[in-house]
Amino acid sequence: MSATNAKPEQFFAPCPRGLEGVLEQELAALGAGGLFKVDGGVHFHGALSLGYRVNLESRVASRVLWRVIKARYRTDEDIYKTALALPWPNWFDVSQTLRVNLVATRSPLKSLDFATLRVKDAVCDSFRARFGKRPSVDTQNPDVRIHVYLDAETVTLYLDLSGDPLFMRGWRGATGEAPLRENLAAGIVKLSGWDGVEPLLDPMCGSGTLVIEAAMIALDIAPGGRRNFAFERLKNFDRAAWETIKTAALAREKPRAPLPIYGGDLYGDELKNARTNLNAAGLDGVVSFKQANVLEMPAPASNGVIVTNPPYGVRLGTTEDLAAFYPQLGDALKRKFAGWRAYILSADMALPKLIRLSASKRTVLYNGALECRLFEIKVVAGSARKPRPSAGAQ
Repeated sequence: MSATNAKPEQFFAPCPRGLEGVLEQELAALGAGGLFKVDGGVHFHGALSLGYRVNLESRVASRVLWRVIKARYRTDEDIYKTALALPWPNWFDVSQTLRVNLVATRSPLKSLDFATLRVKDAVCDSFRARFGKRPSVDTQNPDVRIHVYLDAETVTLYLDLSGDPLFMRGWRGATGEAPLRENLAAGIVKLSGWDGVEPLLDPMCGSGTLVIEAAMIALDIAPGGRRNFAFERLKNFDRAAWETIKTAALAREKPRAPLPIYGGDLYGDELKNARTNLNAAGLDGVVSFKQANVLEMPAPASNGVIVTNPPYGVRLGTTEDLAAFYPQLGDALKRKFAGWRAYILSADMALPKLIRLSASKRTVLYNGALECRLFEIKVVAGSARKPRPSAGAQ
């Protein structure tokens, strides 16, 4: 297979659950065809070089997987034969290390571990038949990752074009207790409908992930521009195509300048981490940080967008502390942020009730394995609740 083949290559890009629609729109904008959403990702097709571009420019994908075969199976031996038939030595060298990852849905096989072993055996046997030696396995930091997906009847094998997960942008160093993954943060900013121009505030910014991702969106900075990818280690890597893609992305970046993006946090250590990360991302001076209590923080403009991932029970704090905090947060928003749109990520499904503000939209998202909701709240002055009738009123 090559980037110049007329027949398009098949890909799958996993993403945080709940962001499949955002990823589909992103892939369409990057020129992908054959878009098909499933729970946890999007299938698409295009030239092999499209896989390079998605790795570089996707803000919400977790990986880019290149599908090398899809076939029917009934037994472990069927899976072995399917894998053995592939030209693995054409794609990577015997001196490179590998790892096989397998996931399954409704597979009839008794042992998924054994199926994983059979795929590894097939790859090694393919090399042994051609060169008389086999590649080594490295489960921690392999050169090549092979992904296997089994459903009830078919086996699909992929080569991982990403390597490290795509949320690892290459800039994060300092983190707080519960950092948000970068691709989930970018997805939240996208879901807010922020236009990149209106003011944006994270009043509980922690290590700064949301505001840094927002700044990269506003300046059209490719999120993968500061890291390397697994496809660069494959034998069929098209360096000329890759250089063209990188050069085009770099040319689109806007000059670094102060933007109406604001981060605040109660704790100075968190803001120190946020500034460190901002500098590592090459965005020094683009975002304004201020140490402040969210309950006392003034609005930096008459209207704008709040995106935040506040403390919640599973993450930080106690239930009693949060029960007292959320009503105060709602009061602060009503007093100081009327005219703003707030997007609050929380695993506490009762947040709108506790904060005493009505949510106009709820989007199911997963922060890792933790089910959350992104609550959209259009803040208006005063209370949106009807006053309770007095005891004597009828």
